[in-house]
Amino acid sequence: MQGLHLTADLHGVEPALAVMRDADALATLCRDAVTRSGLTGVAELFHRFAPKEEQSGITGVVLLAESHLAVHTWPELGGVTLDVYVCNYGADNSAKAEALLDALLKAFAPRETEVQRLSRAAASTPAV
Repeated sequence: MQGLHLTADLHGVEPALAVMRDADALATLCRDAVTRSGLTGVAELFHRFAPKEEQSGITGVVLLAESHLAVHTWPELGGVTLDVYVCNYGADNSAKAEALLDALLKAFAPRETEVQRLSRAAASTPAV
């Protein structure tokens, strides 16, 4: 069980972007980015927080055959957090994870970005 876990904290994102406040727009962006990166979406859920009349954010998750993508928007703060994790069981999906993150970063166009990369691996010791 090995994988790459990418997280990104985005600051200075334009609050008026549809993907910041419209769950359908964010879902479309995520689905398209997953497909273009070569990963496989198997399920998804996007939720916009109330009240809808105000700049409330969205939490969205795409379950991947390779693991997951999670997105959280805060239009009132101009902020977004991204979480991309891919397991590398059977194939190295690291480049696909990087491509997915890059596509989302371009779409949100933040003024500032903090990206963290974590290589995840479990010891292959047998259960006792």
